[in-house]
Amino acid sequence: MPNIKPVSDLRNYNEVLRDIAVGEPVFLTKNGRGRYAIVDMEEYERTHATIKLLSELAKGEKSGKEKGWLSLEDIEAGLGISGD
Repeated sequence: MPNIKPVSDLRNYNEVLRDIAVGEPVFLTKNGRGRYAIVDMEEYERTHATIKLLSELAKGEKSGKEKGWLSLEDIEAGLGISGD
């Protein structure tokens, strides 16, 4: 169940911070509507890395569609390894 608190609870921020855990962000509302999310730094870094990876994969897919795909043999030859 999501942990939702009004932004006014930040007056006692230690209590809000105590409720944050990896995979369990605290969502803050302002005037009854979702406004902010506070996440654990480890979760933030993992999410940021995932977004970056997905962005790079999308670039690779776009390049493959526009310029053609490389075969496994071409990649191995470019890296100087054999596929034995």
